[in-house]
Amino acid sequence: MNNELDIIESLEELEQFLISVEAGGLGLEGVEGVGMATNNSDGRHFVAVFNSSHKVLLARWITKEVFDNGKDLVRNGPRRTH
Repeated sequence: MNNELDIIESLEELEQFLISVEAGGLGLEGVEGVGMATNNSDGRHFVAVFNSSHKVLLARWITKEVFDNGKDLVRNGPRRTH
C-alpha cells in the first residue's frame, strides 16, 4: 500500500477519499474506477483506484467496519459533491 499508517477508519473518511479521487485532488491521471478488495496474503481490506487497464493507481488500507459498511458508497459514489 502507499502508506501503511494511512488507514481509512470511518465511512466519512472513505467518502472524503472518494470525493478527492473524483475531484482530481490526488493528482491521479486516467482514473476509471474504484473498488474494494481483500489482500490474499494477510486478509487486510483495502480500497483501490484503477485505470482503464485495471492497474492500481492508488490504494489505501481500510478497517473491517469500513469494508463491511462502505460497499454501497464505493459502488454508488459519494453523496456529497466536491
